[in-house]
Amino acid sequence: MGYITLRKEAGAELVEKKSRFIARACPVKTEQEALDFLEDIRAQNRTASHNVFAYRLRERNLSRYSDDGEPSGTAGMPVLDILERGDITDAIIVVTRYFGGTLLGTGGLVRAYSGSAGMAVTEAGIVTMEESGIYEFVCGYPEYERTVRILREAGAEITASVFLDQVKISYIANDVRESKIEPALQELSRGKNAPVLVERGFFPTCE
Repeated sequence: MGYITLRKEAGAELVEKKSRFIARACPVKTEQEALDFLEDIRAQNRTASHNVFAYRLRERNLSRYSDDGEPSGTAGMPVLDILERGDITDAIIVVTRYFGGTLLGTGGLVRAYSGSAGMAVTEAGIVTMEESGIYEFVCGYPEYERTVRILREAGAEITASVFLDQVKISYIANDVRESKIEPALQELSRGKNAPVLVERGFFPTCE
């Protein structure tokens, strides 16, 4: 079963009544990675008024958030809601606030934290990860173009081609795609070669 996460680390800034809300969104795999990212942000912003955060992880189906001194429910929860509404996991958002001297009120805080967090997610982009395999297939030079065509037509992602005495092609495919690829490649090689599974894991969905 696949999941949705952030494509990359990114940030965005929102200014509301002279208060700066600087949001950073980052993909993470573990709670420790999330906490390390949070500490890095805190270290970079020691004079900030608040460093609000929220994260969701597949690890132990975990989610955490903190208002970091803001009124309860006005900061951490709205940031977490951005992740939950997008069904985004294995991700953390930290929103750093530099107080501008004017109180924003409950509604203003919610809008500012939610808005800056949403902007950071938009900048980071989202990606769907699916369980797939990394495969290697060896073919002769005369069969190379036909092999590439089979892989592309099946929707596999070719990650490398190494040209030596023969050509070793590495590609990523989920089980559905591989069920079509393997018999086609075996037929192409007249039963001499078959794809070899190197590793299984979660990889971005092939377009």
